[in-house]
This record gives sequence, C-alpha cells and structure tokens, in this order.
Amino acid sequence: MTDEAEPKLFTNRWGDTSRSDPGEPRPATDVCSCIDQSRPRPRARVGFHPERQDTTAPGWRRLLELVDEAAEDGREEFRPLTLLSPEERRQVITLPPSIARLTAVKHLVLYGSNLVRVPPEIGAMTSLEQFTPYTSYRLHWFPYEITRCPKLRLSTVSTRALFGNYKTRPPFPKLQPAQEKLTDLDPGDLDPRRWGSPAIHRCSVCDRPVEQSGLHQVWLSLRVATDVLPLLVNACSSACVSALPEGAEDHVPAPHKGGRVEQPPSDWD
Repeated sequence: MTDEAEPKLFTNRWGDTSRSDPGEPRPATDVCSCIDQSRPRPRARVGFHPERQDTTAPGWRRLLELVDEAAEDGREEFRPLTLLSPEERRQVITLPPSIARLTAVKHLVLYGSNLVRVPPEIGAMTSLEQFTPYTSYRLHWFPYEITRCPKLRLSTVSTRALFGNYKTRPPFPKLQPAQEKLTDLDPGDLDPRRWGSPAIHRCSVCDRPVEQSGLHQVWLSLRVATDVLPLLVNACSSACVSALPEGAEDHVPAPHKGGRVEQPPSDWD
C-alpha cells in the first residue's frame, strides 16, 4: 500500500492536433519565428506569411469535404483538423471560403493548426459563439470580418503570437499605400507577402466590391469575444476607414498602417 494518489490522466479538451503520430517524419505544423513569444525584443519590422494554399494537396481536398459535410448536417461544433492526419494538417494554411456555409456552427475548433490566415468568410458564420484557434502559433492576425459574428462571446487564442499583443508588443507589418483605383492591381491575384492575402474582393466595412472603388488597408486592434485581436481591414474607401470604431483600450487607439507605429508599453516593460 502507498499513500501516493493514483496518477491522473489529463486529456486535451480541444483534441490534440499539435503533435505528429508515432513514426511521422515531420511535425504537423511548420516552425514560425516571426514573433519572439518568450520576451520583448525590439524588431525593425515583421511581415506577412507569403505561403499560398496548395489546392491540390490531400489535406485541402479532405477539408473541403469536411466543410461540405458539416454544412449539410447542420452540426453545431466543427473540429475538422482532428479528422486529418498530421501531414494533411500541415498542408492546410487557411480555410476555404465555403466556411460561409457553416451558419449552424456554434464552436469552431482549430487547435494546433498550421494556419497563417483566416478568410473573411468567417464573418458569415452567424451562429458562431466560441472560436478556438489555440496554439496556432503561425496565426498572427485576423480579418476584420470576424466582427460580423454577432454571437461570438468566447475565444481561446495564443495571444503572444499576435501582432501588437499586450505582452510583448511586436510590430505590425507595414501596409501598402491606399489604392484609389485598381486599374493596375488584380484583387483576385495578389502577393500575400505584400497584401496579407492572395485575393481581396469585398470591403471589410460595407461589403462593396473593391474592384468598383479602391483598396485602403489599415490595422485595428479590437476586443473580439475574450481576446484583443489585430484585425486587418480591407476598406474600399477612406470613408469606410473613417467609419471604423476606436481601438481597444491599452492598444493603438486609431486605425493605422503598421510599420513603426507607436504602441503603449508592453506588460513586461
């Protein structure tokens, strides 16, 4: 007999998708060194991830099937990555626009993902109440359209991986100058290293096509559910930029273009 208590097994309540299966030659996520999450460190600049989604990859094709299945059966919780192999999870760096069909989903779980961006179509998930992209360490920002989810009240985000986070205050990528007209720019084929996404079609604020007006990108940090998130706004005009709300307390208060913007002191200063 012993007085020691029986060891307890603690399970991951979101489903652990961060590690490889035994024998897997590579991890399920790529290494990201964009932001030092352990301590503040001044950096001259940061940038967007340049990767484009490989739409021929098995993981992407399987994700499309899972989104279709979830839309058809009207499920309220969607955990697509738990149904992919580690290598398939590594192949997914964004979500498909078809997530706009997931209007019944209340909880979206993307724990341990390899995502580098979330598409604006997340704003169409009008029933979304809980968003869990925790330990998605390559996900540094979110689309402003997430503010269109009226029921979103709970989020679990690895905030130290975010641009401008209050712990370490990393900088924001410097955005491109405003484009009053898109005569020399194809919004359907953009360089994600420069624009954040490979395509921008509609205004984040008024939802008008940017092709008909222009493209004015700004950053805005807002409280979304539980966390303050750096949001990328793709506005069609300066008027839409002016219509944006004030930024979150203890963050840059107004929309800005990133780069060498002055931020409040970090928690560790």
